[in-house]
Amino acid sequence: MELLPADGVLSWVRDSSGLVGWGCAARLDVSGRDRFSQADAWWRELCHQFEVEDSVGLPGCGPVAFASLAFADEPGDSVLIVPEVIIGQRDGVRWITTIGDGSAEPQQPEPVHPPGTVSYSDGQLSATGYRQSVAEAVRRMRETGDLDKIVLSHDLLASTSEPLDTRYLLHNLAARYPTCWTFAVDGLVGATPELLLERMGYEVRSRVLAGTVWPRGGHTAEQLAAELLASAKNRSEHAYAAESLAVRLRPFCSDLTVPDEPEVIRLRNVLHLATNVEGKLSESNATTGPATLLRMVAAVHPTAAVGGTPTDDAVLAIDELEGMDRGRYAGPVGWLDGSGNGEFAIALRCAQVEATATPGVGAGRGGGKVRLFAGCGIVPDSDPDLEVAEAEAKLLPIREALEGVR
Repeated sequence: MELLPADGVLSWVRDSSGLVGWGCAARLDVSGRDRFSQADAWWRELCHQFEVEDSVGLPGCGPVAFASLAFADEPGDSVLIVPEVIIGQRDGVRWITTIGDGSAEPQQPEPVHPPGTVSYSDGQLSATGYRQSVAEAVRRMRETGDLDKIVLSHDLLASTSEPLDTRYLLHNLAARYPTCWTFAVDGLVGATPELLLERMGYEVRSRVLAGTVWPRGGHTAEQLAAELLASAKNRSEHAYAAESLAVRLRPFCSDLTVPDEPEVIRLRNVLHLATNVEGKLSESNATTGPATLLRMVAAVHPTAAVGGTPTDDAVLAIDELEGMDRGRYAGPVGWLDGSGNGEFAIALRCAQVEATATPGVGAGRGGGKVRLFAGCGIVPDSDPDLEVAEAEAKLLPIREALEGVR
């Protein structure tokens, strides 16, 4: 980690495998409803311009773009960054990819610095405001029946007494959540448990999460898992999410497998219901067009896991009830290579770093600022107080990473 530069780190790591990069060989900033198609066209055109020498031949070799796309059509800025240097590891094989002359090496690597004292304050939507938004959503769903589910979020601001080193967050998140995808793209840093889409050749898969319980005094992990599987509220919420993903992905596939029953995954802070969806892509499809990864991501985003059901109505209600700009929180984040492979997760358990360490400036020269996010799926029988508690549990990964909890 200390070999990476303190500024502009790009990361996608899970179980010690993945990609990290630095430097910027190319960058696209885009926004609006057409952000996915614009990004797809830009990346494909850029790949045509590369002359590639690849003796490894694994997914993630050759040119790679790290991507983080906004949750909403408006507002929200999305970004694709092609680093000048990429270090990769997969299946026990390590490699280095350089673009250009490969001169974008870290200059005089500095030790990773802790952020000092961390203090918190309300974001655009406080916990109290979040409870009110949840209560209003529940009232509307019970009275009108127009929505089956809506996913509402709120934010929390953190200030650090020392300059914030992104590498410090990444190291702590990867150590505590090795089975999550630890990412950093243009200041958005997190460890997400939810895989939106992975494409490797003609194989595609997704891990849908919805339905949550969190540790409470006197309850074992086994008891919590049994409680989660027996919960009609959580099972219903999960079914919406899994079905919404499958319906939108199926047109791209000649075969798609969706298990009848979810499983439980256990993290340090919460337990989730999970469904692993796997498919084989069609050779061609006149309706969907080429099954590029970004085209498929555009088709499935937002799933019911981060939007709601019906999705279009839920997204409109989110904008009204939250009253905040999510930015790239809950949007797709990941990477794609020049061969069409890649992985995109949903940007959860994350924070937007708004002020960070200044390269060449030692600790003690000003602090950092971070905006944390967390959200929950709301259905007609949701309890606002429990949803606030669940959101607080989902803020723990970033809070503990900032505070250096081991």
